[in-house]
This record gives sequence, C-alpha cells and structure tokens, in this order.
Amino acid sequence: MKKFKSLFAIISLFTLFLLAACGNNAEETATEKKENDKKTENTSYTVEHAMGTTKLEKTPKRVVVLTNEGTEALLALGVKPVGAVQSWLGDPWYDHIKNDMEGVEVVGVEHEVNLEKIAALKPDLIIGNKLRQEAVYDKLSAIAPTVFSETLRGDWKENFQLYAKALNLEKKGNKVLSDFDAKAADLKQKLGDKVNQEVSVVRFMAGTARIYYTDSFSGVIFDQLGFKRPKQQEELFTGNNKLGKLAIEVGKELIPKMDGDILFYFTYAPEGDQEALNTAKEWTSDPLWKNLNAVKNGNAHEVNDAIWNTAGGVIAANQMLDELEKIMLTN
Repeated sequence: MKKFKSLFAIISLFTLFLLAACGNNAEETATEKKENDKKTENTSYTVEHAMGTTKLEKTPKRVVVLTNEGTEALLALGVKPVGAVQSWLGDPWYDHIKNDMEGVEVVGVEHEVNLEKIAALKPDLIIGNKLRQEAVYDKLSAIAPTVFSETLRGDWKENFQLYAKALNLEKKGNKVLSDFDAKAADLKQKLGDKVNQEVSVVRFMAGTARIYYTDSFSGVIFDQLGFKRPKQQEELFTGNNKLGKLAIEVGKELIPKMDGDILFYFTYAPEGDQEALNTAKEWTSDPLWKNLNAVKNGNAHEVNDAIWNTAGGVIAANQMLDELEKIMLTN
C-alpha cells in the first residue's frame, strides 16, 4: 500500500510538471506571437501602386480612404477609417455599412476631396484612386504616405489586394478573398443549370438608362458564377463605346436589347431624386419594356443600386450573392 501511495505521488508530481511545462510553453508561444506581431507592425515596407512606390515606416493606424469600394475593403479587413469620402447614396453612408461607420469623418466625395479635413485628421496612410484623384496626388502625399489604385471598373478584387498590402494585412486580405470565392463557388453549385441562362442588367438614372455589361461590378460577379450574356447585346459593345464593356447609354428604341432569360434592374436616385424615379417608372411602363420576354415570364427583378452597382466593394459583393441566391432559388 505504501509503495502504491509512493508511486501515485510520483505520477502526480510528474503530471503537475508536464502541465506547468505546457502552460509555460503556451505563455511563451503567446508572448512570442505578440512580439512577432509588434515587430511586423513596426517594420517598414514599400507598396507599388498606380502612382509609383510608397514607403511606410510601420503598419498604419489612422487611415483616410477616398473611394467607396476602398471603404468596404477597410471594413472587411477590420480597419475603421478615421476619414472617408461620402457614399454615393445615403446620409452620409450606405445603409449596409452605416452602423460600422459611426464617428468617421466625411472628407468630401470621390471626385472632390477636402484636403484641409484630411490633413486635420493626421492620417498615417491615405488610400485613393488615380481615376478620381490624380490631380491632387502630390498634395495628398505631402500630408501622409499615399497609395492609389488604378481604376474603378468591375474587378474590385485587384484593388482590394492593393489596399490589404498597403495596410500590411495581406494574409487577412487573402482570407477575405478566399471566403468570397468559396461562397461564390457554393452558390454556383446550388444554381446548377440555371447559370446557363442569359442575364441582362439595366440601370435607370435621371433622364436616361444604361445596359451594364461584363466589366461592371455585377458583370464580374455574374461571370465568376458562369452566367451568359444576351447575344443581342454583344454588338453594342464591339464598337468604340466610350465606357468600354462597362455599360452603354441607350434610348427607348433599344429597350428590346435589354431582354434576357433573366433581367435585373436598379435605379440611381441619390437623395430620392424624383427625376430618376420618374425615368424608371416611365421606361418600365413602356410597351417595349412590357413586351420583353423576361418581363412577361416574371423574370425581371428590381434590385438595390447600392448593392448591385454603386458601392462596388467586397461587402456589397457578398450581399449581392445573398440576394441573387434568394431570387434564383425561390423562383
């Protein structure tokens, strides 16, 4: 019995020793991780972008972002900007991001940023876009290190990767993109043969309308899912269209070109623009519209302009997938 008690005591001491060692190792691992993270945050790095190369001395903490899709990129990466340009729709932010933007300073709009407000925020990084702010790049660079994306067409992923690199969050950025791609792949599988249908996308604005195509925000997503485009629209985008394959403005005589197996349409009406709302009502009441096969078959769906087009970022892209799944799998 005494031998048994002695053996038990030895085993108990050995177990306590192992637990203590494991605890110490865990503490050391956690400490090492914090130290490594701190080293990463304080290590300088360079970013190549549309305007050249920018050096950052450490991971930025106070970021000003000057594009709508850039704002969504920051939020998806867990970074709340200190300043941002106003959303194209909303007061001042899109409904789908407004809760995450509380307290963020408005620094103008994409095509007219307020340099004084930006400087007052004392940012350590400014993220902008050559297409929108090339004329003030030097002034922005004098305020803080500045990184510009090239353009604002449909492929938001390329810009997203640049922003993640500028924020020193490439690993997290890759995870955000891989999660989106997995979600898109899952939806494609759920849709099955439905992705073989021809999809048409139309936008109404004050006094005019556009057919959106493959280089648009929704177009890139539809392409990733495998959807086709109406054959009658191809000829519209083979000439010298000023918007390339993003979109084309059309008159009512081209309403028949809007047809497809499925039709999605939305209206850009900032601050409840009545003219834009009247334009949408007028066009969708036209006999040519009512004669579209998609309309007659109940396959014309009105969707949100901010989510399906204007916001143009990763958060909107995920929400578009959600809305598309609901529409396609309940009809």
